[in-house]
Amino acid sequence: MRCPFCSSEETQVKDSRPTEDHASIRRRRQCGGCGARFTTFERVQLRELTVVKDNGQRELFDRDKVTRSMRLALQKRNVGAEKIDQVVSGIVRQLESSGEAEIPTDRIGSLVMDALMHLDKVGYIRFASVYRDFQEVSDFKDLVGRLDDRDEEGHIEEAAS
Repeated sequence: MRCPFCSSEETQVKDSRPTEDHASIRRRRQCGGCGARFTTFERVQLRELTVVKDNGQRELFDRDKVTRSMRLALQKRNVGAEKIDQVVSGIVRQLESSGEAEIPTDRIGSLVMDALMHLDKVGYIRFASVYRDFQEVSDFKDLVGRLDDRDEEGHIEEAAS
C-alpha cells in the first residue's frame, strides 16, 4: 500500500479489525518513510460494475462517488461517517447481487434516495434537490408534501418525470 502523504511503498499494518457491519476490514497503517499514519479499508468485490449514464456513456462504478454524494447531502447532520459507509456498503451489495453488470445511473440514484429517506429527511431533500435538478421553490414544497403524505408502508410516491 502506497503512503498517501509521501508515496512510499514501505507501509506497515499496525492494527486490523472488522467494521461495525462486518462488511469490511479497517486497517491502521504507518509509513516507514515519513512516519505518517492512515487508515485503509478492505472490502469484498463480487463483480465489476459499469455505470450507464443517461447519454449512454459507460464508466466503472466508483463507490467513493456515492459516499461523497451522501456525505455532502448529510453535511452538518447528526449522521456519522461509519453509518454512511454502512449504508453505502448496503447499496453496493444490492447492486452487486442484482446480477446485472451494467447499472443505469437512475437505479443508483433511486437507491441512494431511498437510503437517505430512511436515514435523514433533510439529507434526503438536499440530495433530491440536486439529483432531481430542482429549479423552483415549488419543487421543494412538492417533495416535502410527498414526505408528509407517505403511504402506510413508509414509501414516497414518485412523481412522474
